[in-house]
This record gives sequence, C-alpha cells and structure tokens, in this order.
Amino acid sequence: MPPTRSSPGTLLLRRVPLIRTLRTYERAWVRKDVLAGLVLTAVLVPVGMGYAEAAGLPAIYGLYATIVPLLAYFVFGPSRIMVLGPDSALAALVAAAVLPLAAGNGARAVALAGMLAILTGILCALGGLFRLGFIADLLSKPIRYGYLDGIALTILVGQLPKVLGFPVRGQSFLEEAAGLVNGVRAGQTNVSACAVGLASLIVILALRRWAPGVPGAFIAVAGATLAASTLDFVRAGIAVVGPLPRGLPAFRIPDVSASDIGSLAAAAVAIAFVSLADMSVLSRTFAARNGYATDPDQELVALGAANVAAGFFQGFPVASSASRTPVAEAAGAKTQVAGVVGALGTALLLVLAPLLLRNLPQAALGAVVIAACLGLVEVSGLRRLYRLRPGEFAISVVCFLGVVLVGVTQGIFIAIGVALLAFVWRAWRPYDAVLGRVDGLKGYHDISRHAEAKRIRGLVLFRWDAPLFFANAETFREHVLRAVAEAPTATRWVVVAAEPVTDVDITAADVLAELDETLHKAGIEICFAEMKGPVKDRLKKYGLFTQLGTDNFFPTIGQAVDAYRARFGIER
Repeated sequence: MPPTRSSPGTLLLRRVPLIRTLRTYERAWVRKDVLAGLVLTAVLVPVGMGYAEAAGLPAIYGLYATIVPLLAYFVFGPSRIMVLGPDSALAALVAAAVLPLAAGNGARAVALAGMLAILTGILCALGGLFRLGFIADLLSKPIRYGYLDGIALTILVGQLPKVLGFPVRGQSFLEEAAGLVNGVRAGQTNVSACAVGLASLIVILALRRWAPGVPGAFIAVAGATLAASTLDFVRAGIAVVGPLPRGLPAFRIPDVSASDIGSLAAAAVAIAFVSLADMSVLSRTFAARNGYATDPDQELVALGAANVAAGFFQGFPVASSASRTPVAEAAGAKTQVAGVVGALGTALLLVLAPLLLRNLPQAALGAVVIAACLGLVEVSGLRRLYRLRPGEFAISVVCFLGVVLVGVTQGIFIAIGVALLAFVWRAWRPYDAVLGRVDGLKGYHDISRHAEAKRIRGLVLFRWDAPLFFANAETFREHVLRAVAEAPTATRWVVVAAEPVTDVDITAADVLAELDETLHKAGIEICFAEMKGPVKDRLKKYGLFTQLGTDNFFPTIGQAVDAYRARFGIER
C-alpha cells in the first residue's frame, strides 16, 4: 500500500531523522558518543576487512563498505543506536552471486558487488516507501535458524583454509569441503599460519566469554599484526593483507552490463529479505531496551540509502549488525553520532596510516570471521523446535540443506517456498470439531476431547478452524457431510461455528452453495453462528447470503441453538 499523505514538514522529519537528532541532541552526549565511536572503530576495521575477504573481495573494500553506509544511516536512520556495515550472513550471499560472474577478475568482482548493493538498496528503499516491512514475517524463526546455520557452515568451510594456511578452490560448498579435506590429508597445512589463526580465535572467543566489553577482534588483530611486524611471517609462509591503498573511497558507477544486472536480481531479492528481517528484529530490540520508538518502514528506507551509497562508493551490500550494535551500546553510545565517529576513525586510518595493516595475517582475519559465524549458530532454538514443533524443525533442516547443498541464494527461496507450502498445508487440513454441551462448562466444546459432552437431538454443531478457500473447500464439505452421517440421530440442522472463518473465496462460496443444495435435498438446513461482518459482506456480494437465508445467520452459537429448540419444540 502506498504511503499516506502528510504535511511536508512531518514527512521531512520522518524521512530525514537527522533533523530530529540535531534538534534534540544534548551536550552531555558528545563525550559518550565520541568515546563509543572510538571503541567502535577498533571493531569496525578488522570485522569489515574480514567480511570483505569472506565475500571474495579485497579487504580494503570492507572498509569502504563500512564508512559510507554509517554516514548514510546517520542521515536517514530512525534508530538512536544502530550500526550498519558488512555482515557475516550476507558475505556468503555476495560471494555466491558475484564470484561466478566475475570468473577470477578482481575488478569485475568489485563492480558486480557494487551493483548488487545498489539493487539491494533500491529494493529496500521501495519496500520502505510502500510500507512492505511486513514481508519480514515470511522469514520465520525456523527459516532463519536453518538459513543462519547453513551460512555459518558455509563461511566456516570458506575461511578454514586461511587459518590452515593453504588455498582451496571450489564453486560450491561440497567442492570447497572436499578441497579442504584433501588439503589436510596431503599435509598442506601451514603450522605457523594455523598457530596464528587458532591463537586469534582463542583470544576472540575467550574475551567474548569472560570480558564481553573488550573488543576481542581488535585485540587479536592488533596482536597478530604486531607479531607479524616483529617476526618475518612472510618467510614462514604466512599470508598477510599487504599495503592498503591510501585515501577514501571514490564515487564510481559500477561498470556492469544489463545481463549482469539480471543475473544479480535474485541475489538482491534474497539479500533484501535477509537484511529486512535482521533490521526489523534488531531495531525493535534496541528500541524497546532503550525506551524509544522506531519506524520499521523508515528503517527500510535508511537501509536502502546505505546500500545504494555503498554501491556507488566501491562497497558491497550491508545490513544491520547484531555484533557491532551491542558494542556501541555497551560503550555508552547515545545517538548515531557514535557511528559517524566510527566511520571517521576508519577513514582517518585509510588517509593517514594505511600501512599499519599491511602485516595483518590473513589467518587472523579468517579467525575474526569464523568467530563471527560461530555466533550465528543456533542450537537451543533448534532443540526446542525438534521437541515442540517437529514440522517446523523439518523446515529448518530443509533450509539448512538448501543453503549448503544448493547455494545460499537458492536456499533462502527454497526455505520461503517450503514455509508457504507448510502454511497452505495447515490451512488445507485444518482442525475441525463437532461440539456439545458439558455440564459445568460454559459454551459448547469439542466432543472428541470431552466424552461426557451431550449433543442435541437432530442438531450438528460443527466448528471449522480456518478460512474457507480453494484448497480446503472440498475438505470442508466432506467433513460436514461426514459429521451429519455420524450423528447419533437424524439431522435437521447443521450449525457451522464460523468465528474462526476469516474469509470465504469464490471457490469456497460455490462449494457452500453446492453443500446447501445437497443438505436441502436431504431435508437439512445449514446455518452459521458467530460469522464476522466482513465475511458476511463477501457472501452478500456472492449472492450466497440470500440463498442460504438471512434468518440462518446467528450472532452466537447459543442463539442458534435456542432458535433450533424453539422451531422443533425440543426442551433443554
């Protein structure tokens, strides 16, 4: 649905939250935001570089994708505390979409990644402008669990060769996994690189566990870089990042063809879905925690602006960060100014001291990404699904296998398709019940759950727990007729308890008309109780309200029962 009209001033305040931030900014927040931004910088640099490597791009582009999106979100983002940038969940999607098209050409990979960010940004921005934030509801917890676990395994297999110190080539997860196993068997593991990677991973995980306020990624990367600068890591066969280009990202329109854009479209939709879901959950969480309201549609607009900006300034798709946002919050950030300080700190590093990171070992960057992807793994939630909802656990497994075996982009669409099919299946075969009276209990209750329930002679009270639509209309008809056939006495009335029926489509309406004729020939009337007004309106449009009889619709089941008793002289 298009956005509603509002005054130009109100619309400007909504679309450019920076204005409100500047109007309400307090002087006491300056120190807290600056300090939080400096702490954030220590995390942004190694993580951004690591995720660029995970996406198959040179590390420098991870910093470009860090700086510009933070500035864009500062202008358009409605959340007081939110950090955007490269993300572990997106890295595999970017790599899967870009690397096959690039065919080993690094410059082409960068251009394709930039265009992918632009396409993703346009989709997100349009979604926000047309209030499509509800689409995130398609990514249910089972889908996200399976997807993130699949992503985590994919990233883990992709980054382990860096930690082990030997290259692996492969176009799919299975090929990469086979290459990894064969490399280890062939004795290609570089013990020195492995030691650096494992030491970095231990530092990150230990600090995350026992000192969560300390930026473990920064400590690990700084220590590994210092060790590499002191010792001759290159001679030991340990790969390092090398010198980074000096200067800031330049505005550049990605040089790609129309066919490339078409090839990237599906990945852009998948990335937009994932980014939308992450942003939706994260923004609501931090808004509730810090006592302010957020605007989910404007979050989408801001995410779109950040991605478009990243694409035009040599970056790649970005999303909200569930790992860096808590860092900003824990460091005392009050507003998005902390993100701006983080972006400026990263930019100053590129301008003034790009050589500081030339000795950063690739094994340490691999450890940073592996530590991040370990945080994606969901175990307790899957256990809960397996125990409580085996069907939803199966959806998670399908999503996981889709990501791992088919591909990360295809996997997310497979999972969404399975989830929609599961929804249709539940609506296709909904629960229904014949109702009766139970002494001491108000109302009418399912006789299959209450053996003591008493039924009224000649009356079938039938409840249907779903909308009536093309997929389940025939099932509804069959179950009503079965309830009539199984009734202990000859049936005169069937009363459908229709409160759960939220819609009747045209196919179901035709089936209802046929059912009415079938019952009428058998001397049985069909009535409805508790049907919602909008559903009645649809029946009136179909002409079915008159055919069924306006007197055959009752506000409550009790009134329908009373009418039946009065008509046939049946005592209570």
